[in-house]
Amino acid sequence: MAEKEIIVVEGNNALAGEVQVSGAKNSALKLIAAAILGQGKSTLHNVPYISDIVVMSEVLECLGATVERTDHTMTIDTTAVESRETPYELVSKMRASISVLGPLIARFGQACVAMPGGCQIGARKIDMHLVGLEALGVEFNIDHGYLNAHTPNGLHGAEVSLEFPSVGATENCLMAAITAQGHTLIENAAREPEIVDLANMLNAMGGKVTGAGSSIIEVEGVPLESLHPCEHTTVGDRIEAGTFLAGGALTGGPVTVRGIDPSYLHMAIMKLRAMGCTVETGDNWVRCSRTQPLQPTDIQTLPHPGFPTDLQAQFMLLCALAHGTSMVTENVFENRFMFASELARMGADITIEDHHALVRGVSGLQGTDVSSTDLRAGAALVLAGIVAEGETRVHNIKHIDRGYEDYCGKLEQLGANVTRRRLGASRE
Repeated sequence: MAEKEIIVVEGNNALAGEVQVSGAKNSALKLIAAAILGQGKSTLHNVPYISDIVVMSEVLECLGATVERTDHTMTIDTTAVESRETPYELVSKMRASISVLGPLIARFGQACVAMPGGCQIGARKIDMHLVGLEALGVEFNIDHGYLNAHTPNGLHGAEVSLEFPSVGATENCLMAAITAQGHTLIENAAREPEIVDLANMLNAMGGKVTGAGSSIIEVEGVPLESLHPCEHTTVGDRIEAGTFLAGGALTGGPVTVRGIDPSYLHMAIMKLRAMGCTVETGDNWVRCSRTQPLQPTDIQTLPHPGFPTDLQAQFMLLCALAHGTSMVTENVFENRFMFASELARMGADITIEDHHALVRGVSGLQGTDVSSTDLRAGAALVLAGIVAEGETRVHNIKHIDRGYEDYCGKLEQLGANVTRRRLGASRE
């Protein structure tokens, strides 16, 4: 179990070669939830082997679905789904399980979902989910930590204006609107590639969604009985790709990531080039290399197509070793700078003020014991260990397992000296 394991990194400053990117975590989780609307056996390809997918599968099984998996293909039969309630013990493990709310409402007109848990990187309130769904005719009451949703007058199309382009709220409103009577307009919608992936699957099931990937999504409601199962392939994980590209920038590379649309990483690629890296792109690959010192740059996280908050820790690491001073501004999650104090344990010079981090580049990092504070921080700390002097021991690696398939294996493939070890076990 990850709770009893650590990742041990021997700093060797070596990352070069090619790596295949897994399917996008943030897509696959919502595609699994969307299968509820198919009322039959849907097949998903390119599903990553990560712990969050296991939890979401258990959520659907709890609702009555049958989930089978062969390699990276998952078959989800939702014919027998009758339960509308998700238990706290599963939802508390992962925020994304709130995404069953929309499809349950669309299929049954009601749902009972435990209030979500997950990463400790901010409150990430679900108010916007509720406001959007209420516009579609959903009524809520919160009872003993559970959200009870019902639609006394059915679902109807509406104009939904999100105060922030929340990915989760966009997805829940989108899935609920699929069976709402009439026309729904979602304004200030999230524009992430994962939203487009979800809309493509919903359309393959018989839904009528247009505008996904823009700030205005339109949905023409269809009767539930006209929806059907489908076969769909998950897009590549742009955050995993960005993490390995940051590794190439860190050590010089070249590191090539395959299975990713370069347009998904436009802002990250711009920043890599600004920091002195050479970035090449093809139809489904990106290559990053560096032969000159890392240059400082300023980064501010914003909803897509801005710089992704999920790459902030990896790029703060690059800034920590740049020749000069950088400013990193976190606009999405208020607690995401917890990573900075762990990086400081390794010798980074970072000053935090509110949602700004002043990062003064240092000449090197020293290996030590550090702890993953969240999923992306954990991945970045392992990268830090690769360029640090000596041994780095990364604790609390369950966070990494939530979003990276075989992270150590892929890093080893690129030349890193990184192993998982039971806590307390001696070196062999």
